[in-house]
Amino acid sequence: MGAGLSIIFVFTVQIIGSGKVLEQSGWPGLAMYAVLLAVAVGLLLALRRRRGFGSHRKPRRFDTNMVVIGAGSAGLVTAYIASAVRAKVTLVEKHQMGGDCLNTGCVPSKALIRAARAVHEARAAAELGIKVAEPQVDFAKVMARVQRVIDQVAPHDSIERYTELGVDCMTGEATILSPWEVRVGQQVLTTRSIVIASGASPIVPPIPGIDAVDYLTSDNLWQLEAQPRTLLILGGGPIGCELAQAFQRLGTAVTLVDMLPRLLPREDEDVSILVAEQFAAEGVRVLTSHKTIAFEKDGGRDVAVLEAVADAKGVAGPGGANVRLLFDKLLVAVGRRANTEGLGLEALGIATTPTGTIAVDKYLRTCIPTIYACGDVAGPYQFTHTAAHQAWYAAVNALFGTFKKFKVNYRVIPWVTFTDPEVARVGLSESDAREKGIAYEVTRYDLADLDRAIADNAARGFVKILTPPGRDTVLGATIVGYHAGELLTEFVTAMQHGLGLNRILGTIHSYPTVSEANKFAAGTWKRAHVPRRLLRVVALLHRWKRG
Repeated sequence: MGAGLSIIFVFTVQIIGSGKVLEQSGWPGLAMYAVLLAVAVGLLLALRRRRGFGSHRKPRRFDTNMVVIGAGSAGLVTAYIASAVRAKVTLVEKHQMGGDCLNTGCVPSKALIRAARAVHEARAAAELGIKVAEPQVDFAKVMARVQRVIDQVAPHDSIERYTELGVDCMTGEATILSPWEVRVGQQVLTTRSIVIASGASPIVPPIPGIDAVDYLTSDNLWQLEAQPRTLLILGGGPIGCELAQAFQRLGTAVTLVDMLPRLLPREDEDVSILVAEQFAAEGVRVLTSHKTIAFEKDGGRDVAVLEAVADAKGVAGPGGANVRLLFDKLLVAVGRRANTEGLGLEALGIATTPTGTIAVDKYLRTCIPTIYACGDVAGPYQFTHTAAHQAWYAAVNALFGTFKKFKVNYRVIPWVTFTDPEVARVGLSESDAREKGIAYEVTRYDLADLDRAIADNAARGFVKILTPPGRDTVLGATIVGYHAGELLTEFVTAMQHGLGLNRILGTIHSYPTVSEANKFAAGTWKRAHVPRRLLRVVALLHRWKRG
């Protein structure tokens, strides 16, 4: 059949190329040319699709329109959209509905951070003129509340809810057998399309001796009942930073280690400096430019052996020679790896990227036309909201791609690190702009000048906006400070809908609110771009009117 399609395609192209079609006069000739060209392209695409299917035989009938593997954010939204457009969809989850975000990520970590913030606020109450005794932390009760928060949110992602929405939910491990078949346990489902949304898991680096340590990751941290006296955290990214500050505030002595020269390396250096200063003020010991090379035992205690990493100039990090750290608990937070094992990808020839994610095209389609991937397993971002964003494209393209396909759009992706102060960003950072050779201007507004931040004893941080030289278009915004994650939404909206800083400046913001910081930042840009020549003319006009 593939050879037949090739012959038809070549024959069609030869007819078009001969020019005989165009010899016909007027619109009929052009119309026939367009039809033949469309047929040729369609045949070529059909041929490519057949090659993607290999020797697999397409079923005559299908049990379902779509099988979604994984019930985290990406999988839940994919299944929801498919059901909403009246497709028959089967959602398969081998562990817990809600995935990492509900059970081991966003929800429990924010509940823990809230408890830690309450302790910090109690200690800082004296700055407001209120005498409060040193807070007593009942760690077991803190963790029990974390679990209650998970339980309270869980019904939103439950089998019962999604069954009511029209989704067929199955529990078990899914293996893809062909472009149209998925095995779940002993049952084989035939389906028009497959969406892989299997998420990611914590990376545990192969450091000598680590297997002898009863280490924690973001997966099993939430089963901890006894508070550790000392906690060693590997990884200075968002997860490591959030949990380091939270545990320190709750009363654990925390040491945070990273081999890179600064915390939060994806952010600009001024952001990293401000967060590091706050950590130092709260007692978190930060050892950047240090690599963990081994774990050992010393008198029954766990010991980490760290090696100072030289910078680009050959200068070793703080501490110089090797450092030995005693600790009670180890938390590994060095990143997450896509869950691709056991899905049957290798047998089907579905490729992965150098970072381990499933290779997909601009439509989130794998090399097999009926199989898509979205969320953490596909990358390039590992955010709950990005997974949900991708899910729309995966669902729509898988169900309706025969008629119309949509390219996934990553132009406006916000992210927030929930330290205190919070770090929020959308679009370009200064580092990004320099690396890409994009011309930019920086407008910065310091939250130390914001009335509401001063009143709330939170006057630290800044709003930083990147714009093209001389224009008010927002290329990117970084906010560090009080409620930064909430403030960022205005810039996300501006970028998404093409609104410049002049529009933000012209929008009334309630007083006194933290959101005024955005307007004042826009005003700072405006003052730097006033039409000075026109103002000189206006000044002469006013002088003339005074007589």
